[in-house]
Amino acid sequence: MRYSLKKFGRERDQRQALMKSLAESLILRESIETTLPKAKAVASYTEKLITKAKEGDLNSRRRVIASLQTLDSAHKLVDELAPKLTNRSSGYFRVKRTNLRRGDNAQMARVSFVDDLKAKSKDEPAKKEPEKKTASKQPAIKRSTAKPKAEAKK
Repeated sequence: MRYSLKKFGRERDQRQALMKSLAESLILRESIETTLPKAKAVASYTEKLITKAKEGDLNSRRRVIASLQTLDSAHKLVDELAPKLTNRSSGYFRVKRTNLRRGDNAQMARVSFVDDLKAKSKDEPAKKEPEKKTASKQPAIKRSTAKPKAEAKK
């Protein structure tokens, strides 16, 4: 069976580590800039992870954790990003060509989510702003400075 993506001049374990780290950066930062072939490969890799994360059960969560380097990125993907992408069946990322790298003239590209994930989704209830503590409407209790009178002797 042939390997369908680019090999990037790396061994299999190095290539897997590269994909995991690029996918983790893309999930945590929601946008990365890398070379064009790496951008296309990480977009494909991460789209498959999002499809798994949208299932939401324990088995798919464990498969996502195994495909990323840290638990933070896996939990962010399953708990925060996947619910926001339920209305989309595929095509979660945009790969946009940017400038040429100065050192070796490699074509650079920016990978980012197509949808604005920071905007409030329609399904989420609007968060109420915390009420500011202001002066209460009740009058303040005045305390007298006089000493209490001694009880009268019987």
